[in-house]
Amino acid sequence: MKPPAFEYVAAADLDEALETLAEPSLETRPLAGGQSLVPMLNFRLAAPERLVDLNGIEELSRIEETGDGGLRLGAMVRHRQLESDPLVARRVPLLAEAAPFIAHPQIRSRGTVGGSVAHADPAAELPAVLLTLGARVRIVRRSRGGEPGSRVERTLDLDDFFLGPFFSALEPDELLTAIDVPPSAPGEGTAFDEVARRRGDYALAGVAARVRLNSGGVCEDAAISLVNGGSTPCLMREAAQALVGAEPTLEALEAAAATCAETSEPAADMHASEAYRRHLIRVLTKRVLSRAADRART
Repeated sequence: MKPPAFEYVAAADLDEALETLAEPSLETRPLAGGQSLVPMLNFRLAAPERLVDLNGIEELSRIEETGDGGLRLGAMVRHRQLESDPLVARRVPLLAEAAPFIAHPQIRSRGTVGGSVAHADPAAELPAVLLTLGARVRIVRRSRGGEPGSRVERTLDLDDFFLGPFFSALEPDELLTAIDVPPSAPGEGTAFDEVARRRGDYALAGVAARVRLNSGGVCEDAAISLVNGGSTPCLMREAAQALVGAEPTLEALEAAAATCAETSEPAADMHASEAYRRHLIRVLTKRVLSRAADRART
């Protein structure tokens, strides 16, 4: 398969990329790692008239500490960087733990953080992990008629960014430039796990969890998000809320896992039935909550 013809622009900097996206004469899509977009082009699932390549924009490839102790991940940070960067492992260990589950090493070396988030695939690991961490996205566009300055920037909670399967709050002339991940709180533990037919395949189901305990061992806050657990990346609020105010005992974890499975909306396909996916979600949720709680205690 070959993609339809398109005009190609290699942006030298962010201003050129934004200017190209804002130019209305041709339908334009940004090209980051291309691990999702290129197959869509080849199968004619997408047919933009112009691509603007972001790979030459150095400022989008940085991992930086923020003033509050969190991390800012540039949109062009590769999955492989999450897997290997010691700053990520120290500040946000959940990202380092989940990154090796993303596809294969060749894909992780090219795929980008921003591309994965903007693609809004409910079967992708990174949206679920970043939702669990309470991340926010930074979005930039060129100023429109009458607006002051050359750029307009807005930030969104990631939970408000995902609007549906492969559908986000990004407008055609906007570019996702960074993801802000808040710092870990004292007494917080995180964990991730998934089940796939083969390592590197899309997960049949996956779970990311975050648990924060007080000095008495009582859960003060929790978050759970699923991979392939519904039509869009989303937080499982009811299941997480069931843990708050109680000690994470075996019974409490089992109840939260059961609620997570019951309130999830997995789809059946040729690889797994809905019932089997719900079973996996229950087992994985209990597993990662237990692991997160153990890490929170230590």
